[in-house]
Parts: sequence; structure tokens; C-alpha cells
Amino acid sequence: MATSLVLTFIGDDRPGLVNAISETVAGNEATWLESRLAQLAGKFAGIVLVSVPEAHVDRLGAALRGLDVKGLRVSVERGAGEATPAGARTLHLAILGAERPGIVRDVTQALIGLGVNIEDFTSGVEGEPFTGRQMFRAGARLRVPDSVADETLRATIERLASEIMVDLAVKEGASTR
Repeated sequence: MATSLVLTFIGDDRPGLVNAISETVAGNEATWLESRLAQLAGKFAGIVLVSVPEAHVDRLGAALRGLDVKGLRVSVERGAGEATPAGARTLHLAILGAERPGIVRDVTQALIGLGVNIEDFTSGVEGEPFTGRQMFRAGARLRVPDSVADETLRATIERLASEIMVDLAVKEGASTR
């Protein structure tokens, strides 16, 4: 029987970090299924979903924790199974506005007030063409309960966009890229 494990890791960015993890995963008869990896402020961090035979879980965990000597801090958690609830729809939220503290907090507070779950979130800051002004851009895949009417969601998003002075757009689909 296969077990799902969620690995998180961080280390100083340098060539070979992904290879060190992938070698350890493959060397312990595990399969790399899904990942999100990024270089941020000189660190390289990621989250990886692997599938491993139950008999190899402890050995894989020990091998991954052994990567600490290579400058990688790795934590291993057993997956909790598929947590996608019935009675929900998937939407994509796009965010664009002048960079300022609190945008993510404000958006997530409004979403949690509706019982919306964020399944995937990506963000970044980029210079606006011509002016160089810092712009915050984000995308999120949302799980919206069927009990939340489209009109309620739309009204909440429009009110929030006006309050925090950013563009917020919701559309059907699951892409955050």
C-alpha cells in the first residue's frame, strides 16, 4: 500500500538542492508526484508530494532528515487524504494593485468570512512599465462552498477591491498561473 507524504524544505540557494531531494526520494522507492519550488531572498524552498510504499516511509523520512548535513532542512508529514469537500466549486482569483502592506491579509480575511478555502496561491511584485512603480500581482485557486451565491461573492470582491484599491477578478477554472 502506498502512503502520501508531504515534504517541505528550505536551504541556502545553490545548484543541486532539487537533485539531492529527488535522489533521496527515488533511492527510497518513492515517486515524486507534485511540487512547488522557488528561490526567495537567497533561500530555496519547496513543498513536494510523494508516494512511497508504507514499508519505506520511516527509511525515507530518516534519509530526508539526513540532508541537513547538505544544508537542507526537510520536514515530512503524512498526507491526510483528499480533503476536497463535496458541494464546492473551483474559481480563480486574480489580484493586481500598487504594492502596499496588507493586501494578502485583507483579501484572505474577506474570503474566510465567506468560508472560501485557498487551495493554491502565487504572488510577486514587479515594476510597472514606464513608471517603475511596484505592483503586487497574485493568483489563487479557490474552493467556494455552493452555499455562497455568486452574487454574494461578487459583491464581496467588488467591495474589497474598492476598499483596498486593487483590481480583483474572479473567473471559473483552477489556474493560478
